Amino acid sequence: MPVNSKTEDLEAFVTVVDTGSFSAAAALLEQQVAKVSRAVSRLEQTLNVTLLNRTTRRLELTEEGELFLDYARDGLNILEKGEESLRLLGRTPSGKLRVDAASPFVFHQLTPLIDGFCKAYPDITLELTSHDSIIDLLEHKTDIAIRIGDLSDSNLHARRLGSSKLHIVVSPQYLAQHPIDENILTLTQQRLIGFSDAPHLNTWPLKSALQLRFAISASSGETVRQLCLAGQGVALLSYFMVKDDLEAGRLVSVLNNHILSPNRRESVQAVYYRNSAVSSRILAFLDYIEPRLVL
Repeated sequence: MPVNSKTEDLEAFVTVVDTGSFSAAAALLEQQVAKVSRAVSRLEQTLNVTLLNRTTRRLELTEEGELFLDYARDGLNILEKGEESLRLLGRTPSGKLRVDAASPFVFHQLTPLIDGFCKAYPDITLELTSHDSIIDLLEHKTDIAIRIGDLSDSNLHARRLGSSKLHIVVSPQYLAQHPIDENILTLTQQRLIGFSDAPHLNTWPLKSALQLRFAISASSGETVRQLCLAGQGVALLSYFMVKDDLEAGRLVSVLNNHILSPNRRESVQAVYYRNSAVSSRILAFLDYIEPRLVL
């Protein structure tokens, strides 16, 4: 039986659902809004059903739309995998790969690996971005995001890269002026550095619960690290970003017997859309970096 639906119409329909609007889908597909709207309408006419209920405030899948969405997505994924397999006949992975991670992870973990990766896969064009908050992969046209801690988005497929323990760190200069003994209550008398845009990171996973007050806050983990290095206070940071500082004596680890481990902030995972085909360039990147990360 012949298939009447056009691939471009299926892609428009799935993208509209994933992004939540015709305008967002048009931006992602780099098309005019009217063209995306016509594609979805054409698909509905071809199938002789209404897939989306359109209101001025939101879009909502109909019962038929809910039923058809998985088939449309699966069909596009199979085609993508087939095209990828053909491209790879006798060839290495190629194409653009967009990777996002928090700035400390980019600086301390990914940047040292980029030269080797690019030499191993010269046909992959790598694009790195850094966001310290969780981004929408579709909105930012991102293939892979490296995330620290628990995942909450069920639409994402995750590959665990390892775990990075937390360390309470201070500079030797700060420690000389503000001695810290092994009593966890010492923390309540210290200048603590926290996160302004991620308040959940200001609840430290301590064996004894403490009400902590933060003298300084920053939106970026790298800024928190720099404040520590400058002797501005005490912070709780992942080992992957302070390893070199600890080994060089620029920072000192204190009170770490009081940290609960394992805890929710230790996990390091790579995420991508569960329903998208896992292309060879994504696998190539993850296979390359995983054994080389120092977490």
